Amino acid sequence: MLTELSIQDFAIIDDISITFNDGLTVLTGETGAGKSIIIDAIQLLAGGRGSVDYVRHGTKKATIEGLFFISNNNHPIYHTGNEFGIEIQDEQVVLQRIITSSGKSICRVNGKLVTLAILREFGKTLIDIHSQHETQSLMDVDHHIDFLDMYDYKAIEETKSEYRKIYDALETVKRKYRKLNDNEQEMAQRLDLLQFQQQELEQAQLQPEEDIEIDEEIHQLANYEKLHRALNDAYYALYGEQRGLDFVKQAQLALETNQDVDPFITEKNEEIANHFYALEELAYSLRNHLDGLQYNPERLNELEQRKDELNKLKRKYGTTVEEMLSYLAKIDEEIEQITNRDTHVNALVAEIEELEKDAMLEAEQLHHLRALAAENLVNEIHQELKDLYLENASFAIDFEDATPPKLTKNGYDKVRFLISTNVGEPLKDLSKVASGGELSRFMLALKKIFSKHQGITSVIFDEVDTGVSGRVAQAIAEKMHQVSTDSQVLCITHLPQVAAMADTHKFIRKNEKSNRTYTSVQELNEEEQIDELSRMITGTKLTDTAKSHAREMLELASNFKVKN
Repeated sequence: MLTELSIQDFAIIDDISITFNDGLTVLTGETGAGKSIIIDAIQLLAGGRGSVDYVRHGTKKATIEGLFFISNNNHPIYHTGNEFGIEIQDEQVVLQRIITSSGKSICRVNGKLVTLAILREFGKTLIDIHSQHETQSLMDVDHHIDFLDMYDYKAIEETKSEYRKIYDALETVKRKYRKLNDNEQEMAQRLDLLQFQQQELEQAQLQPEEDIEIDEEIHQLANYEKLHRALNDAYYALYGEQRGLDFVKQAQLALETNQDVDPFITEKNEEIANHFYALEELAYSLRNHLDGLQYNPERLNELEQRKDELNKLKRKYGTTVEEMLSYLAKIDEEIEQITNRDTHVNALVAEIEELEKDAMLEAEQLHHLRALAAENLVNEIHQELKDLYLENASFAIDFEDATPPKLTKNGYDKVRFLISTNVGEPLKDLSKVASGGELSRFMLALKKIFSKHQGITSVIFDEVDTGVSGRVAQAIAEKMHQVSTDSQVLCITHLPQVAAMADTHKFIRKNEKSNRTYTSVQELNEEEQIDELSRMITGTKLTDTAKSHAREMLELASNFKVKN
């Protein structure tokens, strides 16, 4: 669960730290106090899109940090950590997101710098944010298959992953096939270009690492005088009368004539003798290299010309000789494919047919798993909708038939959610039938079901109860608490029924200090919670009746929690 959230210089928030508990946490406060800003911060922490507009005016960066405790050793976050080489210790995960005033985004997981895409992978296993905007995804038929796949993720994902591998391979081969079947004029022009490049590279007679060897030899020739002087001085310092080797030999002879006197002298005599022979060998090596050293201005000129030739080729074919040779190999392969196009086309057609058969088998298995999941999901949805006073609603998942089946990245299934909210009415597309309040309840029913299947650590509801009241509001409150038994739930609400159901109630207040606006967060005790519920019921004026009603709501909520 999300245990600690730290936000600095984010929108109207200057610096706050919020501690969260498990169960249902409700955030309330006046409009504009900063409730949704806190949810926006959590969304960025989960890898959402950032903007410089989030950086508090007059500051250099906005910083958001979240500490999560993971008590389940089988939680998918551990797999994600292993995948990206991030160690998770003591059942803790720390996500950090920094947005600078220049628009840069810096992301960290457990102190390790990661890309935004990787942060998003961690975020989606920890946080599930449901807002009014997300409800609109139910209106998009293209998203319905994603909801179905999430329902039975463990069973479907493995087959889906295998299918995707085959599908991606199929698409790659199809692209090769289309490329070979471009019009003949373009292929002829392409062949002319490739043959010209092939001829130019072959005439250059490139040798592996030739450019490196040329640079080394040019450097040697250009520094001939320095090299000659260094070798000459070193050699004559060692070899000759009254030189280094001569003195070493004298030292060795001095010890050799007295080696019978002391074992120590015998040992050191052997050491000096070994050093003498090693230095003598070194001196001969210096002399031989010096004798072979020649200054050849013609060779230097030849190398410079060859280097210029290679540099011209590098501007067209690669930054090194190795890259140019690799490019030449690709050219050879493509020329061979074009000149023998019919043979390659036939081979690609055979490969496409084989991959299509494999993909169809995996797609059929995927369809079978989805059909089973759909049957179970429909049954669960009906039960959840009854609890949310949509007892007359009828729900179905339609698999559109296509002949022949068309393979896409999701298999050949095209799924639609159908619903009827009134008795006697036919099933129709969800987007054409459900009202805003019905969509919110339908999404809440999905979240209730998915909280058991996905293992999400924290589920966040951002004013999803807008547009409902009365017994429906109470049903939504009860459903949110049920979700909180499987996952931590954070909820922004304006409904007293939902607020009364909270295990923890936090009040968001907007303040002013030194001509600046800032947000503060206060955890309410029981009496403060009663006052806040009373304001939510009646407005700003507190009355004894409202307080009595608030106490009654808390008592009813407490009784519900005990029974459930």
